[in-house]
Amino acid sequence: MPPDNSSDAPGSPTVRPAWQRFMLRFAAWTVGLTLAFFACAATVAGVALAVAYPNLPDISDLVDYRPKLPLRVYSADGVMIGEFGEERRNLTPIAQIPKVMKDAVLAIEDARFYSHSGVDYRGLLRAAIANLGKVKSQGASTITMQVARNVYLSSEKTFTRKLYEILLTFKLEHLLSKDQILEIYMNQIFLGNRAYGFAAASEAYFGKPMKDLTIAEAAMLAGLPKAPSAYNPITNPSRARSRQLYIIERMEENGFITAAEAEAAKKQELKVRNASQNLPVHAEYVAETVRQLVYAQYGDETYTRGLNVMTTINSKRQEAAYKALRKGIMDYEKRQIYRGPEEFVDLPNGDGRELEEAVDDALEDHPDNGDVMAAVVLDANPRKIVAMRGNRERFEIVGEGLRPATSGLSDKAQPKVKIRRGAVIRVMKSPKDTWEITQLPEVEGAFVALDPRDGGVQALVGGFDFNKNKFNHVTQAWRQPGSGFKPFIYSAALEKGFTPTTVVNDAPLFFDAGVTGGQPWEPKNYDGKFEGPMPLHTALAKSKNMVSIRILQAVGTQNAQDWITRFGFEAEKHPPYLTMALGAGSVTPMQMATGYAVFANGGYRINPWLVTKIIDQKGKVLVESQPPLPNESVRAIDARNAFVMNRLLQEITRAGTAARAQATLKRPDVYGKTGTTNDSIDTWFNGFHPTLVAIVWIGYDQPKSLGDRETGGGLSLPVWINFMEQALKGVPVMEPSPPEGVLNVGGEWYYEEYARGSGVGSLGMNAAEPGSVNGNGAVPPAVRGPSGEQSPGAPTDRSLQNSDGLPPNQPRSSGEERKSILDLFRN
Repeated sequence: MPPDNSSDAPGSPTVRPAWQRFMLRFAAWTVGLTLAFFACAATVAGVALAVAYPNLPDISDLVDYRPKLPLRVYSADGVMIGEFGEERRNLTPIAQIPKVMKDAVLAIEDARFYSHSGVDYRGLLRAAIANLGKVKSQGASTITMQVARNVYLSSEKTFTRKLYEILLTFKLEHLLSKDQILEIYMNQIFLGNRAYGFAAASEAYFGKPMKDLTIAEAAMLAGLPKAPSAYNPITNPSRARSRQLYIIERMEENGFITAAEAEAAKKQELKVRNASQNLPVHAEYVAETVRQLVYAQYGDETYTRGLNVMTTINSKRQEAAYKALRKGIMDYEKRQIYRGPEEFVDLPNGDGRELEEAVDDALEDHPDNGDVMAAVVLDANPRKIVAMRGNRERFEIVGEGLRPATSGLSDKAQPKVKIRRGAVIRVMKSPKDTWEITQLPEVEGAFVALDPRDGGVQALVGGFDFNKNKFNHVTQAWRQPGSGFKPFIYSAALEKGFTPTTVVNDAPLFFDAGVTGGQPWEPKNYDGKFEGPMPLHTALAKSKNMVSIRILQAVGTQNAQDWITRFGFEAEKHPPYLTMALGAGSVTPMQMATGYAVFANGGYRINPWLVTKIIDQKGKVLVESQPPLPNESVRAIDARNAFVMNRLLQEITRAGTAARAQATLKRPDVYGKTGTTNDSIDTWFNGFHPTLVAIVWIGYDQPKSLGDRETGGGLSLPVWINFMEQALKGVPVMEPSPPEGVLNVGGEWYYEEYARGSGVGSLGMNAAEPGSVNGNGAVPPAVRGPSGEQSPGAPTDRSLQNSDGLPPNQPRSSGEERKSILDLFRN
């Protein structure tokens, strides 16, 4: 019998099955290899740590976190009117960040932020499991890791960068508190639309401070860090909405909000601002002027130091000026011939998605210009236009809304003017809330208002639209002032014995070639008529050219040239010729404002100023300026002169070429003078209240006629009235008290020494009077230089019968001439 080898035999060794022996050996090998792997990993990590840690950036500067902060410009009443810098950011301490905003960010980015030590291992494991089998991986970066990456590292996906990120994360957690880290994150992160940090994003997307955000709004903003362009509520509203709903659910899951709050947040309709609404007040020309001033002092730090600049601008008056000038220009545009659509595009047949996409593509190159919006024509006939806007809004233009483009709807219209399917046109909403067709204007304008008591600029609009034309016509455009310059000649006459009742003959003047040294000159009044003898105050109210020329002859051109410099005008821009009486020189609108301020404030010369204070981001005042109030050291003209001139300018707004002013405003304390240059190339209204001077200019950059019937009273005055209606609301009627040395006789004011008839009684009453006088008052001779060009101001054409009777070759300043903005505003 064979021996029994069973394991049951006493004293025999136990023999395991083969499969058990294999499993035990496999387990032993696995544990050994795992231990070896971790040992190697620990060795590698140790070596990497030893190499990488000394090369980590110094993060001690985050203890005193100072990100790049833009230059911001504010009105006097605290409204932001400009911002400059690559990064739009409002540095907000963690204590001032509302809980709802912090909760929304934590819910989606790092719910365990306050419990982990910088690296969320649970999150890493969750992401690893979620990523198994996925092509697109799921991230697991904590807020601390994002701060390390955003502040110090690139976004490249490499092992080295990830190692540095983790090491920096531990370093940040050791150096800073959780609140400090979260504060940096919420101020540093890029959120699209040039906004860095949630405070800036709140303003950029919703136009409100972060403290006023709702749950729905905070959730929308919290969705931006993942991909600012993909979840931008302006450009991708549907994707932004989907992510917002998910974040609201995460906030509820994490106990940050209740189910009822979540439901209400999901139903809230958000009002997202578009890019053109980022600033509540249109003051682009002001902001650019301030930027230049600040850059001249601080250089490149201007855009990163967080400087806040306070200005003299009144935000309500600024917006009133912007709207008034645009309305005046667009009203003028309605009277012009229709120039045709801006472009023609091919549109697909039908009304489906392809059509909507084609319209969107067409309008990308034709952005809206404020209330002048772009649209694509879908159908057109003489009775109706059907068009579509970029928001897929269809609308019709009928009736009066078609009138500005009648020529473009005619069957005989030229191809480039014809309005047809695929035409890109401009439209506006009428006061009756109906659509009307229009066109972008080619004409330009300028508006400036300042306080004559100290020179503080209250409103400044340098053109129709800053994005269309950045040339600042208020400070840089040299133009002819036309009849708006006559008051300064009359002011000089008062010092020569003229009085408001001096009778001057409005009779023809003729200067032959023997006097001019060139061609004969026969100036005319605007209407081509002559009314004979009239008192001085009537002549100015009616803007009689013949009277102005006679007055200048009597005063003397050289004397007048010296006199106008008292008002801030440059002598070399106003040659001492008789054409000075008709405004043939060159001025800027800002100079006109400064000149008329002398009349408004009782005779003092003031300098315009704009910047009142520059403050750094910590509130430290770096610069503070306050101009001297008018005093005798800056007196330009006698108080009596200013007072009598006010009386003359008041009659213009009561019964003269600007009579519409008092009739509309229903107040006597407004003064001013219209101005229309030769061929209606420039139109002006220069006017004031004792507390506010305002100047309006309208014309083309490349000088050309505005139209035979366009005048300062018809084109520029309505803009001034529109502004003053808003600006003078609540301002009491103020008429100046008569200064010492003037007397009222028969309802008229005189210098005391001329009150009894000792002044100039009459002028030009001799029918045989020659057209000119010798010496100081002579018409300029034709002085020729090496090039053979005639000297500026030399009259050449006796047949001239245009607005202000200027000679055709009188030099005219176009918008191409430049004047230093810095010189204008430096005190």
